[in-house]
Amino acid sequence: MPNGRYSLHDTHDHELLGEERFSCAPGAAGWRYVSKTYAPDGRVIGSLDLTLDSRARPLRMELRAGGWQVRGGAVDGVAWVRTDAADPGGAQAAEGYDRAHAFTGRSPGFLVATARLLRLEEGASARVRLVAFTEPVLAPRTLDQGWLLEGVDRHETDSGPLTVERYQVADLATGEQQVVHLAGDVVLAAAGVELEELASPPNAWPAQFGE
Repeated sequence: MPNGRYSLHDTHDHELLGEERFSCAPGAAGWRYVSKTYAPDGRVIGSLDLTLDSRARPLRMELRAGGWQVRGGAVDGVAWVRTDAADPGGAQAAEGYDRAHAFTGRSPGFLVATARLLRLEEGASARVRLVAFTEPVLAPRTLDQGWLLEGVDRHETDSGPLTVERYQVADLATGEQQVVHLAGDVVLAAAGVELEELASPPNAWPAQFGE
């Protein structure tokens, strides 16, 4: 089970926002990603627990940040419930639904989930509709992204060959683009994301996963 640490930066001025410590692995349901996010002073400021089903859809997601919590999953689209930590009974909980394909947010785990949902061949592209939760208040926003698998490179390492996928990802409303480098179920680099530590090699994505 790979576990490691990402540093998170502002994509405009490159200021350090914090770090995300994570673990991820295939399992009985599909694939699970668990992480905690820390501010530069060491405070825990968020967490993510994301489980994908065998077709890489969000079977279960629990996201926390800024005193807010969102729980959701795939239900003929995606559905979620957003609650305030100051309202433990959920009296003011807000439910949401969208005919989107999946969720997204600041965590690199969402990039892995979207890439595996699309299952692109080299040179292929696809459009995907996502519900994004913006930190720190986890306000939902629906957006459309275009993903292109530009290339696949293979590198020799001490632990064996490493296959690295290079994606161009564009926000179709704003035209903003980023490059995402992905190896198995670990993001090597993306806009505002750098992999700082990795305790073991990434999991190769099972060939049958998503069929």
